[in-house]
Amino acid sequence: MNTEILISFCLAVFALALSPGPDNIFVLVQSIRFGKKYAFAVVAGLMTGCLVHTSLVAFGVSLLIAKNEMLFMLLKIFGAAYLLFLAYKVYRSSNQINFSNDEFEAKPIFGLFRQGFMMNVLNPKVSLFFLALFPGFLFSEELNETLQFYVLGVLFILVSFLVFGSIAFLAGSLKTYLEKHQHSGVFLKWMQIVVFIGIAIFILV
Repeated sequence: MNTEILISFCLAVFALALSPGPDNIFVLVQSIRFGKKYAFAVVAGLMTGCLVHTSLVAFGVSLLIAKNEMLFMLLKIFGAAYLLFLAYKVYRSSNQINFSNDEFEAKPIFGLFRQGFMMNVLNPKVSLFFLALFPGFLFSEELNETLQFYVLGVLFILVSFLVFGSIAFLAGSLKTYLEKHQHSGVFLKWMQIVVFIGIAIFILV
């Protein structure tokens, strides 16, 4: 087992989870408007949805590896290209972090859990992202590939839950800081770009 690969994976997930996106902004606004427990309901739903995408990738890619290693290499090249494309999209996006969104409405806790779950499960980009990310971080030549994908999936969920939970818990302070320091949006944007490019290089090399 290559623990360095697992540590690199956790660091990459941490940086990506910290970067502003629709999911963590949604968690932030729910916490500010309705309270921490409502935000944690959303986080729990999002993380549960990740298990679905992990399963899809784990069984699909494991089958691909068993059939043809050349196809698996092509998949990793595709993954690196997709991550570079995401870096380009972030580069083209605005530096500003927008907290205003009228579609954030008060809902019961289970309704927010379900919304977080459906936001994740019904987003094909999440599966595509997992498909691009996970194959490059297989960490053992002895363990079954399906098991390795599930280990990566659980680590992804744990690290993301830590970051999203912290966002929910510190929502008021974070919003005040980000609104006072507009340059922080630029820093977070470039951090995301560097992480995407770094992961792409890691997968290829």
